[in-house]
Amino acid sequence: MTKKPFAWSPIRELMKRNGAEMVARSAVDELIDYLEEIGNQISSAALELAKHAGRKKVTEEDMKIAMKLI
Repeated sequence: MTKKPFAWSPIRELMKRNGAEMVARSAVDELIDYLEEIGNQISSAALELAKHAGRKKVTEEDMKIAMKLI
């Protein structure tokens, strides 16, 4: 089993704060998988923007643009 990039407890707490009284482990795992996939897509797009601009460093602006694109 590979280590997840998001901790389980804060994601579960997020779901509970949004009204879920009980949350199955599989539901939290599914959300974590989705967040990881979206994070990968956004990060890749932001990196491409930085490279296109001739930079190695990904900036906040790269991230904002990438989030709008994805």
